[in-house]
Amino acid sequence: MSEFFGSVWWFIVALGLLVTFHEFGHFWVARRAGVRVLRFSVGFGKPLLRRVGKDGTEYTLAAIPLGGYVKMLDEREVDVPPAQRHEAFNSKPVGTRMAIVAAGPVFNLVFALVAFWCMYMVGVPELRAVFSEPAAGTIAEKAGVREADMITEVDGDSVETLTQASIAMLPFAIDREPVAITLESAGGAVRSTSLAMDELGRDFEEEKMLEALGLELWTPQLPATVGVVRPDEPAARAGFEAGDTIVDIEGTPVTSWTDLGQVIQQHAVEGKALSFTVMRQGSEHSLSATPIAHPDRDIFYVGIEPVDPSEDQIATWRKMRPVISYGPVESISGSFRETWRMTTATFGLIKRMLTGDASLKNLSGPISIAQFANDSAQGGVGRFLFFLGLLSLSLAILNFLPIPLLDGGHLLYFLVEWIKGSPVSESVQIAGQYVGLAALAALISLTFYNDILRLLS
Repeated sequence: MSEFFGSVWWFIVALGLLVTFHEFGHFWVARRAGVRVLRFSVGFGKPLLRRVGKDGTEYTLAAIPLGGYVKMLDEREVDVPPAQRHEAFNSKPVGTRMAIVAAGPVFNLVFALVAFWCMYMVGVPELRAVFSEPAAGTIAEKAGVREADMITEVDGDSVETLTQASIAMLPFAIDREPVAITLESAGGAVRSTSLAMDELGRDFEEEKMLEALGLELWTPQLPATVGVVRPDEPAARAGFEAGDTIVDIEGTPVTSWTDLGQVIQQHAVEGKALSFTVMRQGSEHSLSATPIAHPDRDIFYVGIEPVDPSEDQIATWRKMRPVISYGPVESISGSFRETWRMTTATFGLIKRMLTGDASLKNLSGPISIAQFANDSAQGGVGRFLFFLGLLSLSLAILNFLPIPLLDGGHLLYFLVEWIKGSPVSESVQIAGQYVGLAALAALISLTFYNDILRLLS
């Protein structure tokens, strides 16, 4: 339940920040263009807080935190006294009106740049694109990927993290086109190869791209050697000793501490003793221990702990999980690179969804966004700043799309007005509103449907 409330809380925090900044963009430019702002509202529905400022604007915090709006003086909506007509939105030149409407998504774009800049200043924990030995016959194995290889370039562009490598490879996977990659071995040797994305099946799922390629994230493995035997637990009663190396369980080979846990879960049954083969001072011993259920987790255990990792293993682990951070100046260029990378990736995905090449399952709704908000907040300040930047950038792109009811739809009307010299007819605008409403309803329904499928999967 705490995860549920955490998701709701961080969703409200994130959306509240971004909506406020978006609407402030409209408000700020409108005021400087001489337009009277009647109401600045964060949220929809019943007002929870309301205050009228010295400037005559009513500032409102409403009950439904899923958006906001700036209400401006407009002769199309209310009767405007002659003395105030010069302050009406509709009385301003078309270029001024376009600037006011565009200010919201532009401010979201600025917010994304600032969030990414702060992210690099604070430092963001990441994973390197380092992979295990791929299974025989997979695309990765045919490309010559080997144990602990790290992808450093995709299609000639350098990548620092697993996220960057995945985003760079995804368009080639969707288009079923081979992509050139550069690999760096654990020893530092660099070589080039190509992933045959054209061999991906037609039913491949974009979110499982790495799995479809045969790429599995590599992590340093601790040996299956006992470091601590906890007293009064099954292993202690069975005669395990510190320094024992477990060779197999019920005949199933064990090569690492990760294997050990998986094999125990594979064979464990309440009350059933398992046979363990261990190496002790150069000779094999057979031991029998009965795993017991953990009181707080859905696993079985016998009461042993691993040896401490070596200095080399700790160094490798740190290399695998770096904290990406730059100085103030370098963070600026990093922010622009990240914004450009995510913008091109988003537009590329939108284009492929419109043509049917990419699945509409890639769309996420409020439920998924709330979960991402909570997960990123738990991951630290850097991860949450990345989430804020990505969400703000997504809102900017969404609002620039030429869909009636959104900022992009209004900009389209104003562009037509600027070209033809007269406003778009009222009938066309009304028809556009119906089309926009239907499109948004369909989009929201689809994202909720995707969210529910993710929850059930």
